[in-house]
Amino acid sequence: MRAIAYLANEFPSALEPYVMDEIAALRRRGVDVVCCSGKRVSPNGLSLTERVYWKETRYSQPLTDSQLADAARRLIRDRRTLWEILRPLLFDPHASPLLRVRALGHTLMGAALADDLAPLNVGHIHVHHGYFASWMALVAARLLDIGFSFTLHGSDLLLRADLLAPKLKACSFCITVSEFNRRYILHNYPSIAAEKILVQRLGVDRVLSWPSKRTSAPAANRPFCLLAVGRLHPIKDYAFLLQACSALRRQSFDFLCWIVGEGPDRSSLECQISRLGLQSYVHLIGQVPRTGLVPYYRNADLVVSTSKSEGVPVALMEAMSHERIVLAPRITGVPELVEDGRTGFLYAPGSLPSFLDRIRWIYENQASLAEIRRAASARVAASFNRQRNLLDFTEQFLAHIPNLGGNHAHPLLQQVRLSI
Repeated sequence: MRAIAYLANEFPSALEPYVMDEIAALRRRGVDVVCCSGKRVSPNGLSLTERVYWKETRYSQPLTDSQLADAARRLIRDRRTLWEILRPLLFDPHASPLLRVRALGHTLMGAALADDLAPLNVGHIHVHHGYFASWMALVAARLLDIGFSFTLHGSDLLLRADLLAPKLKACSFCITVSEFNRRYILHNYPSIAAEKILVQRLGVDRVLSWPSKRTSAPAANRPFCLLAVGRLHPIKDYAFLLQACSALRRQSFDFLCWIVGEGPDRSSLECQISRLGLQSYVHLIGQVPRTGLVPYYRNADLVVSTSKSEGVPVALMEAMSHERIVLAPRITGVPELVEDGRTGFLYAPGSLPSFLDRIRWIYENQASLAEIRRAASARVAASFNRQRNLLDFTEQFLAHIPNLGGNHAHPLLQQVRLSI
């Protein structure tokens, strides 16, 4: 039975728990999974589960001089494969000089990955996201003469589709998280066979019912509470959210805004908060473990997303499972989760007036939104159930890798077959 190498840019990561979920689901089916990461991750701040994965993960950075020399020799020995790898890199009209140089480095890393995986009887490589690790996977798979596949989420497809055409052409299959993404791929890369592009939704755990008094209009003695959950990164556009908070303050709107997450934008957001005089209104909470998010969801009157690009946001799934009202931009796969006026609310992307109008309307109509809260929770339970979607994932994934050997049938299906 051959193994599957599972690769991500950085693994393990608290921001991408679905990678660990998928590895665990495949292992429950008897698959030997080799965990790999493009970058070395510090164990500081990792949960106990993440530390277990961290100890077994094979890291591609930093490479020793000896590993780099061996990787270069491997590429030179197989010049035909090297040319097939480098040809799209050299002739892609959309590739910038910087991208070409970086991809050459990632080609060396891919060869080193092939050296690392060669003794492990790996029969397939799967990689999360279309960033540099996916090019490494393509290179390693070519050199090992095995298949590779990858999962596309949001920005890796819509904003940074680096060398995506040759990756889609070379992959055995591509998984993506929304129907929007699938349509986008097939429209923009028409030479790619439609059957290679698979939709597999992410999901969250079902939230059991819990007593709450926060389902009606906020009490007169407390502010209306906004919550945003996500990495402090330009793609999340929290600068837009702070502009909205500044407008609400000027209108004497009684509110509080929590932003839960950490990232490179913290210092610029802190400066913006100070410049706009929002210190008493907006609080950067920092990174909070998934289990620690529950009190924030339960005490929020409105959970907002201001992202410029998304797949289908897990934070919105979590909020909706807690029967929270959500407000998000009408972009990409978001409407597949948030149906405007039925399971939540959408606003025109980048439009501050649209965003503010929606907030004011939601505030004024809190007492009449109980049906939308229930519909939001039901929507998540029906289509974004984590355990059910993981089972679907393993079925789809293993069905598209027929050459691994071994018996990976679901235990329930095995029992049915034995009883026939």
